[in-house]
Amino acid sequence: MKELPYQAKAVIGRREMVTLPELGLTLCAKADTGARTSALHAEDIESFEEDGHLWVSFTTRGGGPSSPAHVHCLHLYDRRQVTSSNGQAEWRYVIRTPMRLGELEFHVELTLTDRRQMRHPMLLGRRALRRLLVAPGAGFLHGEP
Repeated sequence: MKELPYQAKAVIGRREMVTLPELGLTLCAKADTGARTSALHAEDIESFEEDGHLWVSFTTRGGGPSSPAHVHCLHLYDRRQVTSSNGQAEWRYVIRTPMRLGELEFHVELTLTDRRQMRHPMLLGRRALRRLLVAPGAGFLHGEP
């Protein structure tokens, strides 16, 4: 067996509770090794320019449709074309924000997309999972919901 080219920082389950402190959200995220970039549920997404900088405003909910709406306005980090699991390509806005997962804290890039029909409001893609190992048969290794 080949050795890992890095020392893993942690082992995570297929679902974990994460905190996005800049957004004031704690939510259940699903590890998705098939996705390159992470995704966050967002509604009413609008970009605008102010003082020569690009911003994006959006509404998100941490605990499903019945949870209170949180309106945010953040610096627009990027805009990328993403191909979803059903093969549809779409342009999405990207934000960059700190994320806490258990004892770990690091910045994560999140594409903003409507995930109302999905079970989890957030996906953790391969870029966010770098240096982590995923135990697909386990869940919530870093704290229960």
